[in-house]
Amino acid sequence: MKAIRRNLAAGLLASAALVSHAQEGQLNIICSVQADWCNLIQTTFSRTTGIRVNLINKSTGEALAQISAERNNPKTDVWFGGTGDPHLQAAEQDLTQVYKSPAMSQLHPWALRQADQAQFKTVGIYLGPLGFAYNPELLAKKKLPVPRSWADLIKPIYKGELQMANPATSGGAYTAVATMVQLMGEEKAWNYMAQLHKNISAYPRSGEGPIKAVSRGEASVAISFIALGPGEKAAGFATETLTPAEGTGAEIGSMSIIKGARNLDNAKRFYEWALTPQAQQFATAARGFQVPSHKKAPPDARIPDISKIKLINYDYAKYGSTAVRRALITKWEQTIATLPH
Repeated sequence: MKAIRRNLAAGLLASAALVSHAQEGQLNIICSVQADWCNLIQTTFSRTTGIRVNLINKSTGEALAQISAERNNPKTDVWFGGTGDPHLQAAEQDLTQVYKSPAMSQLHPWALRQADQAQFKTVGIYLGPLGFAYNPELLAKKKLPVPRSWADLIKPIYKGELQMANPATSGGAYTAVATMVQLMGEEKAWNYMAQLHKNISAYPRSGEGPIKAVSRGEASVAISFIALGPGEKAAGFATETLTPAEGTGAEIGSMSIIKGARNLDNAKRFYEWALTPQAQQFATAARGFQVPSHKKAPPDARIPDISKIKLINYDYAKYGSTAVRRALITKWEQTIATLPH
């Protein structure tokens, strides 16, 4: 793994044409992907350009809250990664600014649709299907079958065995709630979530929390983005993933430049760099196996083959809107989170 990172960094440092070595100054980033991925982009972009990168790692819900709170005095230049719904919400609230990269024509159609829906105030940088992560050793020890459908998750045998993040703070958990509503319809979805609640032991704030609990043997099953699974397995944990038989949603991880960014030129340079195939390799180097948005990003065998996954027609524009997102989170907090276990 260290060798892969060194080779990637060396390749990027050698690609002087990508960004100017003479560039100076600083850049402030909120990063909503895995900590290792954040560290790699921070270090490599800084070394490549001479730009000092100040970076903090936050979940998408927390990132959106900070950017909104700083509306009148922005302290962030770029918001990198995390589920696309909050990025669309930030665009709707005029918290981010229009930027149409020359690299747009080299991106997959789903990444371009994300940009188009936000009137080019954001762009898709990766796609990650939602599914289940499970600990096969723990399930075997408890003599429990592997759940293979949404319907399986609400069976009484899984009481206390599941984890899902909190949708108010985690983009992944919000994607799960929005997926259930679109897959089942409003009434059935909320009835389903009430039954699911009986089997959930905890709602961590971070989207990575549930799958980490599965890896540590603290939970048998997690509702999670499956792209996180191969990284846990590569680290030696008993973690497997699958997507539910009925169908599932997917995140379009996004990137946005903050309106009023103090370091706008550097923000644009980072934006261009982050869309290159070379920079997008850092996801796999950091054990994140989402589908990269650049068509020429080198494939990795551990990245999910979305052609073999039953994906719903997820309405990113609707469920990324401020009103719908707020309504779903509020209803979840008032009707699900308050239920007794």
